Amino acid sequence: MRPVLGIIACNRIVGTEPAQAVMERYIRAAVTYADVAALIVPSLPDLMTAAEVAPRLDGILLTGSPSNVATARYGDDGGEGPFDEGRDEIALSMVDRMIDLKKPVFGICRGFQEINVALGGTLRRDTSASDELLRHHAPDGVSFDAMFDHRHPVALADGGMLASAYAKPALDVNSVHYQGIGKLADGLTIEARAPDGLVEAYSARPNGAPLLAVQWHPEWGTENDPDSQTYFHLLGKALRGEL
Repeated sequence: MRPVLGIIACNRIVGTEPAQAVMERYIRAAVTYADVAALIVPSLPDLMTAAEVAPRLDGILLTGSPSNVATARYGDDGGEGPFDEGRDEIALSMVDRMIDLKKPVFGICRGFQEINVALGGTLRRDTSASDELLRHHAPDGVSFDAMFDHRHPVALADGGMLASAYAKPALDVNSVHYQGIGKLADGLTIEARAPDGLVEAYSARPNGAPLLAVQWHPEWGTENDPDSQTYFHLLGKALRGEL
């Protein structure tokens, strides 16, 4: 039987009702290219805990989302929403519980930011407004598809997990985020940087748990992008104890 991957859900409103939602592209990319089965993990901390769920999974994928991590989670205040504090609670505690169990933790976009916060790092909220940085998000008003056409290169760290997997020094990635890494959490190893120096990927093995997260969106158009498929191949290897 294939390993079972948990995929975090977001709190959304569908029509007029609250819903637990995961964009299907994350599920399809993970199931297809990691060759795993998947279960959706609800972000409902009033009804369940990460400790109940983590032992039943072989790994966790924390996805991207329109919502931002609540600033209080990394010792700040203010910031622009939307926020999803139910997801914050489940996602950050899932990181802790999966690491306790030595199980893989992978992240994409918001998930990349969540893992950093869970491990004691901080976020910056100006990745498309600072004169010191590239514009990491497409201009307002473009179509949804055009947001994912906004791209830049990332340099892969010599000797890193990604450099080894891709066997080349750089990737061209999509860039769809208004927030990014402020202070990188202790114990995380930088795997990729944007030309402006912003951390775009990191890895670690806390307590022996394989951990790999990227700021870009490998689940977008994965079927036409071998580089994006490679990220999910790594996820599949991690869930099989081969990474």
